Amino acid sequence: MNASTRDDDRLLNMAEREMVAQTRPPIADALTKEELQALGKRLREARDRSRRIASQQQREMRGKSGPRGAAPARDNTGSEAKTAVLVEALKRVTAALRKLNRPAPAQVLRKALEAKQAAVPQHPSAGPTASKGMRATVSKQRSVRLDPREIGRVSKANKVAQAKRDR
Repeated sequence: MNASTRDDDRLLNMAEREMVAQTRPPIADALTKEELQALGKRLREARDRSRRIASQQQREMRGKSGPRGAAPARDNTGSEAKTAVLVEALKRVTAALRKLNRPAPAQVLRKALEAKQAAVPQHPSAGPTASKGMRATVSKQRSVRLDPREIGRVSKANKVAQAKRDR
C-alpha cells in the first residue's frame, strides 16, 4: 500500500474505503458492467454527501450559517480532500465503463466498411462539356455580318491615330 493510498484511506470511513478500493486497477478490471454501474452510483451519492458537508462547513466558517453541531466548523480541508478522493475514484469507474462500452476493433472496421460501401460518391459531376467551346450559339450571333479584315483595318487605324496624337 503506497503513501497516497494510506492518506486516502485515512480520510474515508469503512464503506467508502471499500468502494474506493474496488476502483483500483486489479479489482476494477474484474468487475462486470452492472457492478461498475452500481459502484458508480454509490460513489456519486458519497461524493454528493461529502460536497454538501464541505459546503456547510464552509458556510459555518464564514458565519453565513449556524453550526450544525455544538460548535461551528473551523476547518473543512478534510471534507474537501475526501471529496477529491471520491471524485478520483468516480473518474476511474467512468473510465472503466467507457472501456467496457467501447466496441471491438473488428466491429469498428466492419461498420466503417459498411458506411463506405453505402456512401454516395462525394465528387461533383463533370457538368456541361466544352464541345462547342466559347463559340456563340446561333441566337447570339450578330445580325450584321462584317468582314473580319474590316474589323482589323479599323482597329489598326485607331492605333495609328493614337500614336500620332501622342507624339
